[in-house]
Amino acid sequence: MRHDPASAAVVIMLRSLKMYGMAQAVTDLIEQGAPAFDAAMPILSQLLKAEMAEREVRSIAYHMKAARFPAYKDISGYDFAASEINEATVRQLHRCEFMDEAQNIVLVGGPGTGKTHVATALGVQAIEHHRRKVRFFSTIE
Repeated sequence: MRHDPASAAVVIMLRSLKMYGMAQAVTDLIEQGAPAFDAAMPILSQLLKAEMAEREVRSIAYHMKAARFPAYKDISGYDFAASEINEATVRQLHRCEFMDEAQNIVLVGGPGTGKTHVATALGVQAIEHHRRKVRFFSTIE
């Protein structure tokens, strides 16, 4: 059996996509050393990468919809100069370390202070970059 990195990567991608039957079939073809299969390996690898990327995009879109954000907001669109919010604290929260420590955050302030914007930006960051499930609630809910 050959153990080249490209073949191993294809088998790993198939397993991560939960395509166990195909992963076993590819392993068998690798062991047989089929020349036609060797020629098809780059195409198969490219197709699997495309499938993984598409699933990632669909997953993020699904989780963004399920979060029920009032609107899409990110931290780059927040005007810290026009607010009394501590920028360093918000940027620290934006790293989402509080989630790893199982901590909650509560944003308190008057109307128009940016609580919703910051909460949405934190949720978007958690979904897009940390693969977390998020649900947005306002105090009215």
